[in-house]
Amino acid sequence: MADFISLMIAPFAACLVLTGMHAYLGLHVIERQVIFVDLALAQIAALGATVAYLFGFGLHSPGSYFTSLIFALTGAVILTFTRSKKERVPHEALIGIVYVVSAAASILVLSRSPEGGEELKSLLVGHLLFVNWGEIIKVGLIYGIIGIVHWVFRRRFLLISQAPLTAYQEGLHVRFWDFIFYCTFALVVTSSVEIAGVLLVFAFLVVPAVSGMLAADSIRGRLAIGWISGVLTSVFGVTLSYYGDLPTGATVVCTYLAPLLACAIIGRAARARVDGSAA
Repeated sequence: MADFISLMIAPFAACLVLTGMHAYLGLHVIERQVIFVDLALAQIAALGATVAYLFGFGLHSPGSYFTSLIFALTGAVILTFTRSKKERVPHEALIGIVYVVSAAASILVLSRSPEGGEELKSLLVGHLLFVNWGEIIKVGLIYGIIGIVHWVFRRRFLLISQAPLTAYQEGLHVRFWDFIFYCTFALVVTSSVEIAGVLLVFAFLVVPAVSGMLAADSIRGRLAIGWISGVLTSVFGVTLSYYGDLPTGATVVCTYLAPLLACAIIGRAARARVDGSAA
C-alpha cells in the first residue's frame, strides 16, 4: 500500500488538476460545437514540441514548452479569425483540417529523427506516471490564473458560447473575446499535453463535460457532475493501472466510459420522470 501511494499520488494529483480546468472548458467547447478544437490545438502544440526536438531541445524542456506555446497561440489566432457570424463552411470542418495537417506535419518532422516513433508515442500518451510535483504546481498556478480570468469575464464567455447571435446583438466584440478564449485554451492545452499527452487531454476535456450535460441542465450542475466523475475516474483509473500493470493514461481514458454511461442512464431516467409527471 505504501508503494502504491508513493508511486501513484503524483499522477493522481495531476489528474485532479487536469479535471478541474478541462471539465469547465469542455462545457464551452460543446456549447460552441467545436468538439475537436482541443485535439487540433493539442496537435499543434505537439507539432511545436516536435520542431523543438528536431532543433535539439528535450521534449519536456523549457525550450520545448515555449515552442509548443508559440505554435498553440498561432493556432488560437487561426481559430479566432476563421469563425464568422454567418459561416459558409462549418467551423468544425476547418478545425478538422487544422488537426490533420498538424498531425501529418508532426509525422514528417519526426521522420527526420532516428527515435521518431518513440517521441510520437510520448506526445500521444504523455508521461503521467512520471510526473513530478514541480510540474503539477506549475500547471496548477497556470490554471489558477486562467480560472480567475474566466470567472471575472464569465458572462461574456458563456454568452458567446451559448448564444452567439445574442452576443452580437448586445454589441459584444465577439472576435476579441474569442481570441481571449482560444489563447487561454491554448495555454491550458500546451501545459496539459506536456504531462498527459494528446489522447488523455481530449478525454479530460470532453467526457466529464458530456457526462454533466447528460445528467444536469444548469451550468453549476454540469460542472459539479463533471468534476465528480473526473475525480472518481482518476481514482479508479490510476488504481487499476497500478494493480493491472497497465499504461496509466490509456487506462484512465478507458475508465471514463463507466461514469459516462451512468450519467446517460441517470439523465434519461430523470427526464422520463419529469415527462411522466407533466403528462
